[in-house]
Amino acid sequence: MAKAMDLVFNCYKLTGDFPNSEMYGLTNQLRRAAVSIPATIAEWQARHYEAEFVRFLFIAYGSLSELETHIQIAQRLDF
Repeated sequence: MAKAMDLVFNCYKLTGDFPNSEMYGLTNQLRRAAVSIPATIAEWQARHYEAEFVRFLFIAYGSLSELETHIQIAQRLDF
């Protein structure tokens, strides 16, 4: 969980330098995807239901994949 929280922190820090025109575009998408990762893990932890563990990890992994795609786009745009 700590690494996921670090990822969110770093994502917010990096997107702070993005152009203002991207505030509601790529900046928002990157931040939402990053926040979704620890939030999904926390939701599973609150339920304490082991049978759903893998499903929640797959959801978090999907958000991580989305974040990776947004980062690649940002790199191509030289942000």
